[in-house]
Amino acid sequence: MVPRVLALKNSADLLKEFKRIGVDGGGMKIMRPKAFLRIVKVSHLPGFCANILKQEMLSLGGDAALSRGSITGTDRHTDCLLLGTFSQYASLSSKLKKQPFGLSELGQEVRLCLARSADRRVPLHLGRRHLRLGRRTLVMGILNATTDSSSGDGMLGASPQRALSLARSMAEEGADIIDIGGESSRPGSRPVSAKEELKRVLPFVKLFAKSLRVALSIDTTKSEVAHAALDCGVGIVNDISALRGDKKMARLVARYGAAVVLMHMKGTPRTMQESPHYDDLMGEITGFLDDSIKKALDSGIRQDKIIIDPGIGFGKTLSHNIEIIERLSELRMFGRPILVGVSRKWFIGRILNAGVSGRLWGTAAAVCAAISGGADIVRVHDVRQIKQVVRVADAIHKRCS
Repeated sequence: MVPRVLALKNSADLLKEFKRIGVDGGGMKIMRPKAFLRIVKVSHLPGFCANILKQEMLSLGGDAALSRGSITGTDRHTDCLLLGTFSQYASLSSKLKKQPFGLSELGQEVRLCLARSADRRVPLHLGRRHLRLGRRTLVMGILNATTDSSSGDGMLGASPQRALSLARSMAEEGADIIDIGGESSRPGSRPVSAKEELKRVLPFVKLFAKSLRVALSIDTTKSEVAHAALDCGVGIVNDISALRGDKKMARLVARYGAAVVLMHMKGTPRTMQESPHYDDLMGEITGFLDDSIKKALDSGIRQDKIIIDPGIGFGKTLSHNIEIIERLSELRMFGRPILVGVSRKWFIGRILNAGVSGRLWGTAAAVCAAISGGADIVRVHDVRQIKQVVRVADAIHKRCS
């Protein structure tokens, strides 16, 4: 009779333990939602609503953390941390149906948020290609048609055939997507014109579309560049401005039925690393992405075409980047694929005191951590090496083989 604490990560792990013991099927169904505590944050609630939530959670065996002032009546509004299991949240949602003040709708939103966080089997439709994420992590290979890439891999001036050879190698090494960019987004970089960007990327895009079977992505904030790439058959627009840089971009993506990557960035590439500050890092990122998703949907982009990216290195300090990776699973609340780009980033160089050429294994470690947190797509330069890292990380964290 030796007790031990089990390191179970999810309900699938719990189910295996139930089966080892021989738990009745009905009992499994009842107990699974009770097993894992989930903490849900609700921001800027009226104090009286927060107190109602606390009383309801206490009655269910859960709890809620409020500001001291909201309890004494001195704070009109408060952030609220709900602490409960899936089972308790389901009961809370039912109880709140009869409550006024928007609490009924809040209960449904909490339940939906938790359901999205738990379901990793999200579809991604790319024209004729249909990718189902959650079973394994996809690899996006980077091809920069620039001279000033922070990773030292710019292909500007290279012949289309040389670029095709590199892209073909990426595909053979296991890239699921190849992302083509013609404008550097390194800290301090200056924008280039749409004409110059098209001159850089369009020969590559045309050749890749004809010669490769992998999905293609165009890394641009300009609708003119995206339009030309989409005409060639590119299926993803990777927009680091999250549709804010060009007013025509959202409608364009919707018209073509393309997928879009919405990335968080504080400032612009030229200014983003000038002492970035956050009062609530993950709160600001999720709020930004929530607004961006709503903008995309309002513009006619379908839900199953949206990918989100927390923007590692884009207006973030070393500690910010680490915190994002640690708390990446919080972005699962949106129920959309999460793309993470850590490859050769400066924060890895800062940790290792290494130049760009010495950041491969630091990148590998960051990729593993991102996959553990729920990344669905990793954007990398070294496809062959990172593909091996991804396969092992998936075998551990997603139970793939």
